[in-house]
Amino acid sequence: MSTEYNPDEYSEILRDFANYKAVIQGCSPRTINEYMLDIRSFCRFLKAKKKGVKYTPEEGEDFPVCDIGTDFLAAVKPSDIYDFLFFCERVCKNAPAARARKLSAIKGLYKYLTVKRSLIDDNPAADVESPKKRQSLPKFLTYEESVKLLTTVRNDPTAKPPSAALRNYTIITLFLNCGMRLSELTGINMSDIDREFRSVRVIGKGNKERIIYLNDSCRSALEEYLPVRMSAEFTGTRCNALFLSSRGERMSNRAVQWTVDKYLEMAGLGYRHLSVHKLRHTAATLMYQKGGVDVRVLKEILGHEQLNTTQIYTHVSNTEIEAAMAKNPLAELSIPKEPALDATGGKASGAPGSGSDAGNSGDDANNQEQG
Repeated sequence: MSTEYNPDEYSEILRDFANYKAVIQGCSPRTINEYMLDIRSFCRFLKAKKKGVKYTPEEGEDFPVCDIGTDFLAAVKPSDIYDFLFFCERVCKNAPAARARKLSAIKGLYKYLTVKRSLIDDNPAADVESPKKRQSLPKFLTYEESVKLLTTVRNDPTAKPPSAALRNYTIITLFLNCGMRLSELTGINMSDIDREFRSVRVIGKGNKERIIYLNDSCRSALEEYLPVRMSAEFTGTRCNALFLSSRGERMSNRAVQWTVDKYLEMAGLGYRHLSVHKLRHTAATLMYQKGGVDVRVLKEILGHEQLNTTQIYTHVSNTEIEAAMAKNPLAELSIPKEPALDATGGKASGAPGSGSDAGNSGDDANNQEQG
C-alpha cells in the first residue's frame, strides 16, 4: 500500500483540495501527504461500509478513490465520521493524536467543499468533536544528560569518515540550543546561514519562515564544521544543503534520526527511548527553567502559533517540587506514639509503666530480698 500522495490515484475534486492546501494555504509537502493519505483511508472506509464489506487497511487497493465525487461526499453523515474514528481506534490502534489528525483532514476537506467552493450544502464534520488527547509532560534530557550526549558525539572514535563527527556534533548542538524541528534542520541550506554566524533561516510548519539567532556554542560548531562541508570531499556536489550524507546528498530525516539514536545509545541514554523531537523539548525546557527565558520569547524561538502550545514547557521541575515539599511546615514534625489504654482507662498490659509491669517488678524485688 502506497504511503506517498500520488495525484493519479485521486479524483479531480480531491486533487483540487490538495492543490488548494499547497498553493493557497502554503502547506508543506509533508502536511499535504498526511492529509491526502488520511482522506484516502476515510473514503476507502466509506466505500467498504456502503457495500456492507468489513474493511481492513490491507485491502485498501480494492477500494480506489479515483472516482470519488461531490455526490459521494455530500451523502456522508456525522455518524459515518464517528464510525471511521471508531475503526481507527479499534482496528488501526490509532492513538488520540492520530485520530485527531485524521479528523482534522476530514474537517479541512468539508470546509473546502462547503465554504470555499460551495459544492455541497451541509458540512457533516462541523460538529464532530476531536478525540481528547492525553495530557502528558514533555520528555527531555537534563542539563547533565545533554552535556553527556554532546561529549559523546564530540569524542566519537567510530565516525566514518572522521569528519562526520563534526557534522554530527553540529547537528546535535543546533537541536539542543535552538530547539529546531527535524524537518527544519534537514531543510537548512548553506545560503540560510548569516555570514557572521549570527542567525540561521529555517522553514517551519505551514512553510512559514523564521530566523533563529545562534549562540556561541552554535557559532563555534558551525565555524569548525563549514570547512569540512566546503572541502574537496564535497566540491563535486550541486546540493546546497548544510548537512550532507556521505554520498553528497541532503541528509534525510531518517538519517538524522538514526544518528541521534546512535549517540543516545553511546551516551548510555538509550533506555530513555527519546526521539529527535525530544531534543527540541530539551532545548525549550532548559531555556525556560535554567535560562529564565520568558514564555512569550520562547514561543517565537520555537515557531509556535499559539502561546498555549509553548506553555507545556512551563512545567515545574522535579527538583522544584521536591524543594517545595520540604518547605511544608509539617515536613520535619515527628509526633511520638502515646501508650495504649485498657478498658478501665489505665495503661494497657504490656505498655511501658503499666500495672502488670510494675507488679512483676515488685515480685522480683521481693524474691531478691527473700533470697
